[in-house]
Amino acid sequence: MTEGQARFGPLVIAHRGASGYLPEHTLPAKALAYGLGADFIEQDVVASRDNQLIVLHDIHLDRVTDVAERFPDRARADGRWYVRDFDLAELRTLIVRERRNEEGAAAFPGRFPAQLGRFGIATLGDEIEMIQGLNKATGRNVGIYPEIKRPAWHHGEGVDLAGEMLEVLGHYGYWHRADAAYVQCFDAAETRRLRDELASELRLVQLVAENDWGESATDYDAMKSRDGIAAVAEYADGLGPWLGQIYTVDGDDGLPQTTGLVELAHEHGLTVHPFTFRADALGPGFDSYASMVRWFAETLVIDGLFTDFADLTLAALEGGRPD
Repeated sequence: MTEGQARFGPLVIAHRGASGYLPEHTLPAKALAYGLGADFIEQDVVASRDNQLIVLHDIHLDRVTDVAERFPDRARADGRWYVRDFDLAELRTLIVRERRNEEGAAAFPGRFPAQLGRFGIATLGDEIEMIQGLNKATGRNVGIYPEIKRPAWHHGEGVDLAGEMLEVLGHYGYWHRADAAYVQCFDAAETRRLRDELASELRLVQLVAENDWGESATDYDAMKSRDGIAAVAEYADGLGPWLGQIYTVDGDDGLPQTTGLVELAHEHGLTVHPFTFRADALGPGFDSYASMVRWFAETLVIDGLFTDFADLTLAALEGGRPD
């Protein structure tokens, strides 16, 4: 059994909450993820104009809220609405909806209808207090998994997002490696800074994007090499790759096979928590969600996984438990 696992199979990390059922990063979605049995719950963190830490997937508001209707004149020159341009009090007035794509259509049409419900934006403190309250009420120890979003962009806006976030985490008792928390970031320079300059003792996870995603100035192609993984192991405890980076499909028989990245990370002592497992968006080579989850758990032996469907993931893992 791998580090940190209290049951058979990898840790189940609720990706933005129970996102398969409720709008992402809302408190109801996080509460449902808790109730569905997740081991950790993710928080993407961005900063408001008054330097409040907001839980939202990215620095923009327009694809997940009604900001364009409420504040039509507050877009920047690129036509996007930014969290950083609003105070917390203003953000609290917005309604959070199911994510939309560039064309304005639902990113996942079969999920919660965009026109229903009144969901709001929460701060990092709001969410931690809810999770800690549920832990107190249930006797469980569900952890948090915050991500520092676009740290270089935030530095340009005059805010040290990583430093601010560590202060909030410390206020709620998350300081040490043994605490129920992971901190993740796509920006390799910032993840290393967390360890070296900010002296964080928390477990750090280096996220791995593709270079054309524009997540940061990090060279992810170099990061995936043997030397790159060795460098990550100098400052991080884990690797958070995209699913497409750790497996491929054989062209002859259509069966999944490893790319070797998981094994390489394990050789260097890194845990591996890939993203994102979705029952309504199966990866190539799989005909069911359960078979997909079990292949990664049993063949690649990943240590944790980000999923929009914690309940279906746990059911798949339970179904693969050896007698």
